[in-house]
Amino acid sequence: MIVCVCNALTEADVRDAARAGATSPDAAYERLGCEPHCGCCLDYAQDLIDEERGKRPQLRVVAA
Repeated sequence: MIVCVCNALTEADVRDAARAGATSPDAAYERLGCEPHCGCCLDYAQDLIDEERGKRPQLRVVAA
């Protein structure tokens, strides 16, 4: 899934950056060699980082 359209970053990219030590979207983007532009992705990126670092339960999609 695409997290950041501006930089074409995927969920896997952000998770990899979190596993490598990034604790914020800015740190993750820096590790990935880019920076946020429009900012629409920052909340979702932070959720993924928190989840990957064990601060949040894993997001689950529940079918209605």
